[in-house]
Amino acid sequence: MSPDTLTARLASHVIDTPWDALPPAAVLAAKHMALDTLAVAWAGTCAPGIPPVREAIIDEGGKPQSAVWATHAKIPARSAAFLNSAAAAALDFDGMRASERGSVHSDSVVLPAALAVAEQHGATGRELVAALVLGNDIVTRLGAASALPHRGWYQTSIYGIMGAAAAAARLMKLDAEQTMHAFGIAVNQACSTQLPNIERSLVKRYSSAFAAQGGVLAALLAARGITAARQAFEGRFGFYELYQPGEPDRLLEGLGVSYPHVETGVKRFPSCACNHTAIEAALHLSREQPVPPSEIAELEVTISPYVHRLVGAPFDPSSDPQVAAQFSVQYSVAAAMLRGRFGVGDIEPEAVLDPAALELARRVAVHVDEAWGNSRAATVVVRTRAGQRRERHVAHIPGSREAPLAEADRREKALDCLRAGIRPLGAEQAQRLVGRVLGLDGLADAGELLKDLA
Repeated sequence: MSPDTLTARLASHVIDTPWDALPPAAVLAAKHMALDTLAVAWAGTCAPGIPPVREAIIDEGGKPQSAVWATHAKIPARSAAFLNSAAAAALDFDGMRASERGSVHSDSVVLPAALAVAEQHGATGRELVAALVLGNDIVTRLGAASALPHRGWYQTSIYGIMGAAAAAARLMKLDAEQTMHAFGIAVNQACSTQLPNIERSLVKRYSSAFAAQGGVLAALLAARGITAARQAFEGRFGFYELYQPGEPDRLLEGLGVSYPHVETGVKRFPSCACNHTAIEAALHLSREQPVPPSEIAELEVTISPYVHRLVGAPFDPSSDPQVAAQFSVQYSVAAAMLRGRFGVGDIEPEAVLDPAALELARRVAVHVDEAWGNSRAATVVVRTRAGQRRERHVAHIPGSREAPLAEADRREKALDCLRAGIRPLGAEQAQRLVGRVLGLDGLADAGELLKDLA
């Protein structure tokens, strides 16, 4: 293996970086991300599309290696990574790092893969945390180094499988050569486009799951001696040529020194992040001076071309109400104006199909400002029948690095989510799990994380 290739340098970084070289901020961020991901997954265990697949995969059986979160079941590690990742993505409430170059939800792929492998191999909590730091580092670096324009791949999946493979390789104690092959094997499985987002179908919540499962499989095959392309990213017909162009210098900038996952944001709303500035703007308008829906003459929202591509299509909840709501700026604005909030209850099918919400959503006019490019900003305008005009512009996604949530708000979100799902935790159990996650690097056995909580 040439130590100078891009793929080789990433593989060496994943395997050879010692625990003591990981900055405390990167370790703390990984634990905070794990808490948020695990919590939203707990709440997502009963989301539409999750229970029937979980039942089918548990029914298939297999070696009891890793836990299915919020259940008593243990199944093969790859299957556990798949199911737990799907639950983590289901409510679109998982953390993300957004930039002009794109957005990635790294931990909803990396944590399910890493925890499943950690349980399988009896890893310590510190070994799991190191895998989380390095796996999330790979995903967020790839996202930050993405070159425009976007080709339509779902970046969480195509980058996430690389992070899952990295985390699994670290936990399986592969060497750098094997890890390079794991990246090559992952390229052969990378998948998922933005089409499910645009068409608002349930398979969207499995896009991250395919990546989590594929990353575990990539490391498993590499551990068994399966070879693959040695230049997975930069080679001819490699990742950058066929999937999404990237900037190698940017990818490697600060490697081993800076860890971009520390800038991952915690979502305030259970919805595609492209809706969040519009929701925030509508909530400000609703709270500043509530207007009964009957008195609203016009509602307008202005968004960028990038945001419009993902959430600007006409609102049609007839097929999958929850997914339609999560990917509709019209519904987002209408629900926020109507109810003065936007929480998990507002994406439940009965809330989405509320006649008042449907009627108001149909009256939301969507405008695209071509000059905004990939901006996530939004402007919401409300005109009343009495002739008043009020406007609110929100530039940054709530919970992003530009507008971070307070620690108390992040903790309360986690506790609320842990009290939901197919097996809601009591207050004492939820607090115990929070403490275990934040103290994960002190656990002698990572498998103890979920003990007595299912």
